[in-house]
Amino acid sequence: MNDINTAGWRPSLGTIDGAALPDTVTGNRALDLQEPLLFEIGHADRSGVDFDDVEPDVLPTLPRRAARVDLPGLSEPECVRHYTRLSRQNYAIDLGLFPLGSCTMKHNPRLNEKVARMPGFAAVHPLQPQSSVRGALTVIAELADWLVRLTGMAAVAMSPKAGAHGELCGLMAIHAALDARGEGDTRRVILVPESAHGTNPATAAFAGFAVAGIPAGPDGRIDLAALLARLGSDVAGVMITNPNTCGLFERDIKTIADAVHAAGGYVYCDGANFNAIVGRVRPGDLGIDAMHINLHKTFSTPHGGGGPGSGPVVLSAALADYAPRPHVVGDETGVRLVEAAADLPQAFGRMCAFHGQMGMFTRALAYILTHGADGLRQVSDDAVLNANYVLASLRDVLDAPFAGSGPCMHEALFSDHGFAEGFSTLDLAKGLIDEGFHPMTVYFPLVVHGAMLIEPTETESRAALDQFLGAMRSLAVRARAGDPALRAAPRHAPRRRLDETLAARKPRLVWRG
Repeated sequence: MNDINTAGWRPSLGTIDGAALPDTVTGNRALDLQEPLLFEIGHADRSGVDFDDVEPDVLPTLPRRAARVDLPGLSEPECVRHYTRLSRQNYAIDLGLFPLGSCTMKHNPRLNEKVARMPGFAAVHPLQPQSSVRGALTVIAELADWLVRLTGMAAVAMSPKAGAHGELCGLMAIHAALDARGEGDTRRVILVPESAHGTNPATAAFAGFAVAGIPAGPDGRIDLAALLARLGSDVAGVMITNPNTCGLFERDIKTIADAVHAAGGYVYCDGANFNAIVGRVRPGDLGIDAMHINLHKTFSTPHGGGGPGSGPVVLSAALADYAPRPHVVGDETGVRLVEAAADLPQAFGRMCAFHGQMGMFTRALAYILTHGADGLRQVSDDAVLNANYVLASLRDVLDAPFAGSGPCMHEALFSDHGFAEGFSTLDLAKGLIDEGFHPMTVYFPLVVHGAMLIEPTETESRAALDQFLGAMRSLAVRARAGDPALRAAPRHAPRRRLDETLAARKPRLVWRG
């Protein structure tokens, strides 16, 4: 060992097929590098660069820090290596299939990225004079036109920054319409089916509505009788996710919409799953009044890490006048932005300071124009085909609770029913990490115990799907047989399985040294 200080070193390496892994002094395993925290690399009493001593009277006469910052001092190589090593531990769509259900982690074409980085788009500023950003406004207007045409709606609000932000926009438009009818104080209930996305009831409550749940039927779809029985003079509307989180199309959607309208309410559709029906179904034809569109889910703009998101909201003729400012309009003078409250007297206000997410708009429009109308329809067809291939390939080894309800849409749903005693969805998900895949969505939707929701998207080849399915089948067989090694997974990841309950209840959020 010579100069290597091994004091206190305790290798904690596992075994493979009963054979002990070779110990390493560093904890690294070839290119699988262990990486400590920044605070463990650097020290607060040193700097990564050298500074000459400076006399106090030379320093600016500004307020001076009373205490040390206590941040670790790092050199540039130390800092770069730290974040590069962390990036190697991350999973990404550019590495492999991302099976998260309800999230649509699809490939982001590099053409879209090239367009978004063009100086005229990347460097645009929201406070520039309109005369200097005609091109950007034209992009917003053209994308808006595509969204209106694809959904069969009357108008679109482009400014919402994400799906939940779009939900709030739609509900505020509904609130404004009810106020205009003099029913804003009496219609205060939003009906939310169990098969809806979890943000739906949260958004309704945030918007000031009371939430009434509607159960799912045995086929995984809305219990129509229960919904019809709950309609009344206090109902402002219903929030439906269609296709729903069980991966099924709500066949009664037109009947539901007609009944809600007859009762004086509005229909909000969570459009997060529009990727399954774009080019095939126009929500406006089904009686939808408002629907947000996650550009990152349907039109390939980047997804994850908290943003940047974009959730335009399409509105029916009944709600179009209440859309928030600003509006992009085109007339004989060209494309322009309408922002003044006096010009839009029924708009409920603004959703954000400016006009939306320009980078997401350019990426989405590039995707749409690349595919064209026929290509977008094929996107939906391929997404549904891939999901049904997953469903058909796994239903003999995994419980598929709604397989009897007909083909799924863009995602396939399974449960841990049939696993050996003591084994659960979590064990299979952790085993999938050892196989080199990010786990699918687990324990959601809540209507299925031990749920596993898989969405392969349209961008995966059959070869990629077969590799994933081979791993899934192997893990399912092991979980059914009660293989104890599966309970120890993941074994090949940089970190072992956490006590997730303890981590959630007692997280260590501050470095104590």
